[in-house]
Amino acid sequence: MAEQLIISVSGLRGIVGENFTAAIAAEYASAFGTFLKRSAAQKKGKLTICIGRDSRPSGLMLCAAVAGGLSSVGIDVIDIGIVTTPAVGVMLRELNCAGGIVITASHNPIEYNGIKLLLDNGMAPPAQSAEKIKQYYFAETFDFVGSADCGKLSNDDRANKIHVEKVCSIIAPEKIAARKFKVVLDSVNGAGGAEGKLLLSKLGCDVIAVNDEPTGDFAHPPEPLAQNLTSLCEAVKEQKAALGFAQDPDADRLAIVDENARYIGEEYTLALAVKHILTKRKGSVATNLSTSRMLDDIAKKAGVRVFRTPVGEANVAAAMLKNNCVIGGEGNGGVIDLRIGPVRDSLVAIALVLEMLAETGKNISKLIDEITPYYMIKDKFGASKEEFERILSNTMDTFATAKIDTTDGCRFDFEDGWLHLRPSNTEPVVRIIAEAKDKKTAEKYIDAIADIRKNMKE
Repeated sequence: MAEQLIISVSGLRGIVGENFTAAIAAEYASAFGTFLKRSAAQKKGKLTICIGRDSRPSGLMLCAAVAGGLSSVGIDVIDIGIVTTPAVGVMLRELNCAGGIVITASHNPIEYNGIKLLLDNGMAPPAQSAEKIKQYYFAETFDFVGSADCGKLSNDDRANKIHVEKVCSIIAPEKIAARKFKVVLDSVNGAGGAEGKLLLSKLGCDVIAVNDEPTGDFAHPPEPLAQNLTSLCEAVKEQKAALGFAQDPDADRLAIVDENARYIGEEYTLALAVKHILTKRKGSVATNLSTSRMLDDIAKKAGVRVFRTPVGEANVAAAMLKNNCVIGGEGNGGVIDLRIGPVRDSLVAIALVLEMLAETGKNISKLIDEITPYYMIKDKFGASKEEFERILSNTMDTFATAKIDTTDGCRFDFEDGWLHLRPSNTEPVVRIIAEAKDKKTAEKYIDAIADIRKNMKE
């Protein structure tokens, strides 16, 4: 059976040619444009939206369709080309746009693509606004204009330069340059190669770039997980590099390989960034419910609070703004620094980690070993909404004494670990994450869910 098109707070995502076509892209863009026009009805003049895309071959087709949909409702379009998702967030504010659109399916395989929406503040629409846009799309509520009032298209190729300059402004580039780090960068033939190489060169690094051409023909499965980055580990070992960085196709996530060619995982990306920032700036931290307790330990030592939110960068960014957080992000390798923008940003993560290396004089493995480790298991399974609700109900009965947070699926906190069950915003699956001090305890919680699912089928 064909997968359904997914439209959620994260935008729209589907399989190109199967459930996602140019016509759908144009209408979804028209719905977004209509929403922006009605939201800014008191403002005079045309609105402008900038569009960026990752390197997927379907991106050019969808970009044209999105531009057409926006133009049809009277919105001007600035095409900024193949760029990272955080660069779109930077550029829409630089260009004083009413919003931005990123054509990307993030870490999903090449057959997928999607449309991510950003408002004029660089953040994804909050849930209520996202629901309104979704209603406009399904009801075909489009404020079309006549020929003379259609939007105009222009281009701007400055995104890489402007984004990198902003990232360099929050660190000490000269300290990093003095160390002349050798770095291997794997951009998985996505959008991050050009910006990543530009940043690293400005930081005085000896850059060995692999899979850096933005062909969209991913050299390996695009999610930056251990099993997908064996070639990066080999390259770090062969080149005797200080470390390796892996981006996903739209470069909002970063995974790290240490100098011993050991994949250390995405969770440590945010943990390192938080630990480093808290040595420089006093303030709270925000992250989602699925992120490691490492952050709680680091924040406790620094005497600051961690605010937990539902999964999604918009939720984390909103908590950061509300609580004046100095750093935040998600455990999938997404670091958010509001000085650059309210979007996960692999370039920010790269810069902060390198600055931490330069200032401490330690190698990456030593910095990792200084963080109290946890064992985390991530899994997913298919389930309908009704099945998920039954599973959740049975899990709540099983773990009745746990501390429970139901703001996003359900997180169960125990003295020796935690368990999080939630329906995905980007795939038709239920995600399950368990974390504990040791593997056996984490597996105990995962196995409990497996038993609940098994008993439901009997």
